[in-house]
Amino acid sequence: MASIAQASLAALLLLPMATTMHSDCIFKKEQAMCLEKIQRVNDLMGLNDSSPGCPGMWDNITCWKPAHVGEMVLVSCPELFRIFNPDQDMRVVSRNCTEDGWSEPFPHYFDACGFEEYESETGDQDYYYLSVKALYTVGYSTSLVTLTTAMVILCRFRKLHCTRNFIHMNLFVSFMLRAISVFIKDWILYAEQDSNHCFVSTVECKAVMVFFHYCVVSNYFWLFIEGLYLFTLLVETFFPERRYFYWYIIIGWGTPTVCVSVWAMLRLYFDDTGCWDMNDNTALWWVIKGPVVGSIMVNFVLFIGIIVILVQKLQSPDMGGNESSIYLRLARSTLLLIPLFGIHYTIFAFSPENVSKRERLVFELGLGSFQGFVVAVLYCFLNGEVQAEIKRKWRSWKVNRYFTMDFKHRHPSLASSGVNGGTQLSILSKSSSQIRMSGLPADNLAT
Repeated sequence: MASIAQASLAALLLLPMATTMHSDCIFKKEQAMCLEKIQRVNDLMGLNDSSPGCPGMWDNITCWKPAHVGEMVLVSCPELFRIFNPDQDMRVVSRNCTEDGWSEPFPHYFDACGFEEYESETGDQDYYYLSVKALYTVGYSTSLVTLTTAMVILCRFRKLHCTRNFIHMNLFVSFMLRAISVFIKDWILYAEQDSNHCFVSTVECKAVMVFFHYCVVSNYFWLFIEGLYLFTLLVETFFPERRYFYWYIIIGWGTPTVCVSVWAMLRLYFDDTGCWDMNDNTALWWVIKGPVVGSIMVNFVLFIGIIVILVQKLQSPDMGGNESSIYLRLARSTLLLIPLFGIHYTIFAFSPENVSKRERLVFELGLGSFQGFVVAVLYCFLNGEVQAEIKRKWRSWKVNRYFTMDFKHRHPSLASSGVNGGTQLSILSKSSSQIRMSGLPADNLAT
């Protein structure tokens, strides 16, 4: 059960917008507060284990203060039940202190607080969170492998080195870092099969959370830069791409650095609790959430602007056949850019944190984990330039291999002399060219 709870908590904390603490951590926190409260009351009243009456206790659900015999203690339902059952009519629970100790709670937690509904709902949520965790693990693993392959291809072929592909490569790196940070965070925070993660407060785990937030914010900003670059291509006919590219680097990697650094300093001085994996302070959380939401909304505006420009160009009477086909392909590509621009993030950008949590998990984790895979397929494997370059290299390799094998077959003595067939072919071709060039003047004189 502990591993299930940790898996569900891991799924919740992967949401950049999630702030609700998991039930295990809430109970652990309330238990610690209860024991401290009981200790303070005992010290104040001079009570000990041999004192008459009923000692204070934590019954794994709520806290009961020390009481005298004949005294009735009333407590409200735990706040956790209000979170999971907001429509439940919460009542108070009482216990009587008798000579034999505490009586059973009345009314029972099942009746007063909806504990039965909470247990069933928690079981369903644990199963749901486990499913989401399995989904995003497969998604991020697939994306990481695909993006790594795409990066090797774009780095290997020099003819593919241009500003457009450099921006794509930075986007690939941001997706790869996001996937790696997710796996590192799961490994550091939730490797233990207990609830110790609720009270982890080490420099290492805080550094992991800072790195995780940096990777997520950088990924959002490089999605924004992709939209900005495409919009700039459509609006401006000529612009210095290299100079713009430097600004893209500063925005894509520099802005997240500033935002996450400011957030980390504020957390250190004003909310240095736990491992910084909970974001109960809304004001501090907006230091990160604000730029992310801003990039999402600006990207949405750019996306609408791109659609408008494409429609205007397609409706222009001056459009030629070839140019029209180019814009038609670009229009189809723009439709495929909907997940790449993060348009689906606008659905939950301004919704409250505790609204539609399950749907938010599917969008943020389910679709988000496969987003890197979609980017690699669209920007690399389905790219015409990439396919043409791979085919050209493949044909060149086959031709060289054929001539090498043919040369070794025809001239085995040369092939075994330590000089490869490719070198011999180049020497022969250069020699034949020089012979033809030296023979040209004689032929011309003869004529």
